[in-house]
Parts: sequence; C-alpha cells; structure tokens
Amino acid sequence: MFEARTYRNLVKAKDLTSFRVTIRETDLFLLANCKLEKEAKEAIIGYRWQIEEYIRYNPKFRTSLTPVDNDPHAPKIVKEMLKSSRLASVGPMASVAGAIAEFVGKDLIPLSPEVICENGGDIFIASSKERVVGIYAGKSPLSLKVGLRIKPVDTPLGVCSSSGTVGHSMSFGKADAVCVLSRSASLADAAATSIGNLIEGKGDIKKGLDYGSQIRGIIGVLIIVGDTMGMRGGLELTNLSS
Repeated sequence: MFEARTYRNLVKAKDLTSFRVTIRETDLFLLANCKLEKEAKEAIIGYRWQIEEYIRYNPKFRTSLTPVDNDPHAPKIVKEMLKSSRLASVGPMASVAGAIAEFVGKDLIPLSPEVICENGGDIFIASSKERVVGIYAGKSPLSLKVGLRIKPVDTPLGVCSSSGTVGHSMSFGKADAVCVLSRSASLADAAATSIGNLIEGKGDIKKGLDYGSQIRGIIGVLIIVGDTMGMRGGLELTNLSS
C-alpha cells in the first residue's frame, strides 16, 4: 500500500543533507553530513534479509500479536525486537520500523556523526546539535503545532509514534498520536503501539500515560486525542505554530 509521506516536506535541517532510500516495503528518509545512499541501501538489505530469514525459520515472529520466546541464536536485530516486544507486551513486528531505523542509523554514524533516520514516523536520532521533532497527529488541531526538543546529550535516541487514525500500521486504539522516547528506537516503536492500543478516547489518556511510564526503558510519552494532549516523563515541548 502506498501512502504519501508529505510530512517529510516539512523537515528543516539546513546543516544536513537529506536523501531517501527505498527497498520494497522499507522507505527511509535520512539526514546526514553527506549523502550515504549506497551505505544505507546495503544496511537495509542486510537487516531485511536477517528478519526475513528468521521469519522463514520461525513464522510466529511475523504473525504473533503477543511476545515470542527469546532466541539466543537469533540475529542481533531480531533479538532487539524480541526484547522490545516483551517489555511492551506486543508482537515482535510492532517494533520493526523503529528497529530498522535504529540499526541502519547506527551503521551510518562512523561515516556521519549527525544521523537522523525516519521510517514511517519512527525516528532514530544521533546529533551533536539540538533538534526539534514535530508531532504529526492527523486531523487533530494540535497536529504539527507542538514539537519535542531533543538535546544532544540525550542522543542516540528513538522517537517513535503510533496512531489509530493516521496511516496503515496496525493499532487497536483511536489516538491521533502516541509518541514515545527511548534510547532504543525498537522499544519506543513497540511501546507506542502498546500504549496506543489502550486509547479509545480522551478519557484514556491518563491510563495510557500511567501504563507507558511503567515500561522499563521509556524516557517519556506524549498522547494526543482530538484537541487534548497529555505527557509524562522527560519531554520538553516547543511551540511550532509561531
């Protein structure tokens, strides 16, 4: 399924070079000190192959909506997805976008100290400068009105989102946006899905924040439902509408 990612047109980082790499379902938008398309493509192909081969060995890894048993013999990216899904109580594939963004991004750091890797709204950031990540929340009046300040000392960092009203990713909830910060983008992705599944309306925001704050490894959570927003943890907001 094709989905136009027009929010990428809003990215502003004049000090970095932007480029896009697409391999089948994987569609990464990257910013770095220089174009690293070849290196990013090779990394995507390698990690996709590891995940796809593991699925052939263990089909439950792809289809399960609940955590799958740990496997000490699995590739590193698969182990990270298994760990993240256990912590967030979801299936392993709920963390795949964040995991690929993180592993590809980390592979590029030796070539570029500044790396931002976005994969369908899930972002891995390594930066020596303060960055701002805008929160896209579909038709909510708060969409792209607020952003998260990301300080260099807090990176590398995963900033991942889930929505029950935007995009084609699976969610059982109705939040316009659930944004989660973690040192692990894989965990942030899985947690955003898990928290998003709990949100049926504005009255569930506190429940989602309470639940998210109990997941080990989560730095902060932001939830938007319509014109209402709640947040918990180490988040710093900035106004994007001015």
